[in-house]
Amino acid sequence: MPLAEHMPLNYLRSFTRPERTNESNRRLGRWLAFIAGAANAGGFLAVGQYTSHMSGVVSALADNLSLGESGLVVAGLSSLVAFMSGAATSAIMINWGRRRAAQSEYALPLLLEAALLLVFGLIGANLEQDRILFVPAAVALLCFVMGLQNAMITKISKAEIRTTHVTGLVTDMGIELGKLVYWNAYSNEPGMCAVKADRSKLRLLASLLAMFFTGGIVGAMGFKYVGFIATIPLAAMLVVLAVVPLVDDLVGQRH
Repeated sequence: MPLAEHMPLNYLRSFTRPERTNESNRRLGRWLAFIAGAANAGGFLAVGQYTSHMSGVVSALADNLSLGESGLVVAGLSSLVAFMSGAATSAIMINWGRRRAAQSEYALPLLLEAALLLVFGLIGANLEQDRILFVPAAVALLCFVMGLQNAMITKISKAEIRTTHVTGLVTDMGIELGKLVYWNAYSNEPGMCAVKADRSKLRLLASLLAMFFTGGIVGAMGFKYVGFIATIPLAAMLVVLAVVPLVDDLVGQRH
């Protein structure tokens, strides 16, 4: 069977090919939420810091600046710059692929993320030898990875889906739940419209939250029991999500 007609490959291709549907965006978002949750929770066990969201980093930065903790200020700035650099790198890679009409325009950031997770695993193996050097490097690397992933899914879903932090998810879930339980007693009056929840969006948000939480459990247990080897299956999942469009590009170049 030709590569393009192979059904399992078509399913894998749908995760990161340029032609997008709402369903493919949501499938990809759920798996990326799982990976982000695993990397975030596992990374906390490894380096003692959550790296998937910048709200806490910026707040800690302000606190430490007020307290004159210059070392912690530098660490916070490094995390912030690393996350932003990851997002910028993702945008650069996607636009580079788009200009060349590459099938892998969205796959490239995920392949880079997979490689960097493996690098994080290698760094982690040396944490106990020199924590002063390797812990800041590991934190910056994870922040870069989270920025890379979050920018990718933001661009691919037109800002509908975020995967590396849950504050926005929980806020949007609260909004939709408020609509869901709203008492539409006066909706039949002239000029009054019934308040209705977007149930499809609510299901998506709940599934993203559940996958992030599940990933957190799996990541924490993985890092607890097998250590930094736990980065290997996470990287492998990213490769599976991204590799088929890359192969399409390579095959197309040969022809």
